[in-house]
Amino acid sequence: MNVQRLSPQHATAYRALMLEAYAAHPDAFTSTVGERAALPMPWWEARLAEGAAAREVVFGAIEGSSLQGVAGLSFESREKARHKATLFGMYVPAVLRGRGVGRRLVTRALDYARMQPGVSLVQLTVTHGNVAAEALYRRCGFIEFGLEPLAVAVDGGFVSKLHMWCDLRAAEARRD
Repeated sequence: MNVQRLSPQHATAYRALMLEAYAAHPDAFTSTVGERAALPMPWWEARLAEGAAAREVVFGAIEGSSLQGVAGLSFESREKARHKATLFGMYVPAVLRGRGVGRRLVTRALDYARMQPGVSLVQLTVTHGNVAAEALYRRCGFIEFGLEPLAVAVDGGFVSKLHMWCDLRAAEARRD
């Protein structure tokens, strides 16, 4: 399995995998499957494009020609917040979980963030009670810093989001 940065040529597979994610886990994402399905293919291609204006990067776990999981990083453009990145859109299909795909994706994202000048932390939100995801993030060096109640409206109710962060400087020290 190869974990690599996705490019616009991966847009069709990326779109299909993310639409699966939004449909299978509506409580995990703030976008709905309908909202994302309505976006034109150029939106998906632009999300994966490289260049000076790109503030996002998406990594994919690829085996053969199959996209087996994804995780994205969004970098802050505002001067006072440029030291932060946000992990987003993490998804591995249920049939592939427990094989280390998620850990490889998160590790690759953290390594990439660490290489960006001035970036010192990565933050994320995870649906409170998603024990497996919370444990994965903890193993990768994330710690909790708050709980957002009523974070996402789902099926007439609400789910809370656990906020976590990873100090890239501390995580690097642990790796040495």
